[in-house]
Amino acid sequence: MSATPACPQCTLENTYPDGINYVCADCGYEWPMNETAATEEEDGLVIKDANGNVLKDGDSVVLIKDLKVKGSSTTLKQGTKVKSIRLVGGDHGVDCKMDAGNFMLKAEFLRKV
Repeated sequence: MSATPACPQCTLENTYPDGINYVCADCGYEWPMNETAATEEEDGLVIKDANGNVLKDGDSVVLIKDLKVKGSSTTLKQGTKVKSIRLVGGDHGVDCKMDAGNFMLKAEFLRKV
């Protein structure tokens, strides 16, 4: 297996380095070598809490603010500890299970414990 990445445009692996760029021999697409590291990090789904700490699956977090649940009279209280979070894509980046039920939360309202 070669050390050069597959082409992001046509996904074929017939690529080679040329100066500071990678070039695809099949479609002719060129992209910078340093962009490859950035796209691999983006695929990893980096979500940060209110303090800027990177969250991972299985982390424990604490709510930093009272949150009203839409469509319900339930309020999630500040200081509530949530164990074993799961990171997901989309608007609400954290999926968790609490005593009150399953919720999707925004990371900006959480602090890593």
